[in-house]
Amino acid sequence: MNSEVTEGIEVSVVNDFVPRLSRPAFGYFVFTYDITITNNNDYPVQLMSRKWFCVDSTGEVDMVEGEGVVGVKPELQPGETYTYQSGTHFTSPIGKMTGSYTFINKTTEEEFDVSIPEFQLVVPFVLN
Repeated sequence: MNSEVTEGIEVSVVNDFVPRLSRPAFGYFVFTYDITITNNNDYPVQLMSRKWFCVDSTGEVDMVEGEGVVGVKPELQPGETYTYQSGTHFTSPIGKMTGSYTFINKTTEEEFDVSIPEFQLVVPFVLN
């Protein structure tokens, strides 16, 4: 698990390769990732948007931006945690992802960015 804290917000990532959805012979490798976000601040926050950078081992970079995550803009009270699952696919068996979320402090209405820790996406048989 990769984890990072920015501005009192902890973001943790656990990822996995999905062989049943992948087609290695055709250069199609599917991964899932579980994100857990914890508000360690003494004020409520809301996740407003995301920006991801996905890089595969061929050097292809894909940037993904949008509102919220998986169709929602979760609000977290102090001490609350929000978890969601998403996924991606690559044309090579090795890649990595990183990015950031934009949050708003619900007390002051100020926006701030939170880092998503970089994590590796590797097909298990590549390492053997």
